[in-house]
Amino acid sequence: MFRLWRGLKTVVQTSPANTHHYHTIQAIPRECTGSRISSRDRTQGRIPAVVFSQGLLEKNPSNRSPSRKQILTTERKQIRSIIKSVQPPFFCSTRFQLQIRAGSGSSVLLESGTIHRDEESGKILNLVFVWADEGTELKVDVPVVFKGLEDCPGLKKGGYFKVIRSSLKFQCPAEHIPQKIEVDVSKLDIDDRVLMHDIEVHPSMKLLSKNESMPICKIAPTYIENPEPIKV
Repeated sequence: MFRLWRGLKTVVQTSPANTHHYHTIQAIPRECTGSRISSRDRTQGRIPAVVFSQGLLEKNPSNRSPSRKQILTTERKQIRSIIKSVQPPFFCSTRFQLQIRAGSGSSVLLESGTIHRDEESGKILNLVFVWADEGTELKVDVPVVFKGLEDCPGLKKGGYFKVIRSSLKFQCPAEHIPQKIEVDVSKLDIDDRVLMHDIEVHPSMKLLSKNESMPICKIAPTYIENPEPIKV
């Protein structure tokens, strides 16, 4: 979707929601938990993981949904390959297919569901996922990607590009989670900025911000902070 904003011809685009799944994450159940068990899994090339409903994190107990919590392990080699293919930081805003099997090498499918990766701990020491079934409302941080810097007139005049927000938090159905939001700054002049409410997204997506008039980026004159002009 494209739209021209505030006469600046700043094109703001959200990438299409994840209508297909790039990878299927293979996992097997864990019967036991604990630091020793997790350490053993890591030495065997596996990553301890857990998957549950995001509603389990609600502070108000009455708002919590059934957890569907499952303790799992995944293959480190596969997770590294997925991260390399999807590219951070888009891993956190990409939906994946999950297959939970009876054991390593087993072809018996125990349960399958669509998930959205919610959080990663350290250097992939642990993985925490949330179920993202179609129609499920989720809160997600969507990365913001800026393009058109090489054509930006404000930068050519000696201004510098200041990123204020590198991601935006939305609440939306799992099937409408965009992998990223692209902001074209190729028409911005000095002192121009793009605000949160300048971004057009799917009608089902609700921006979780108390002040939607806050900028996510701007072209600032060099005399304010006097940094090195961006090289384009």
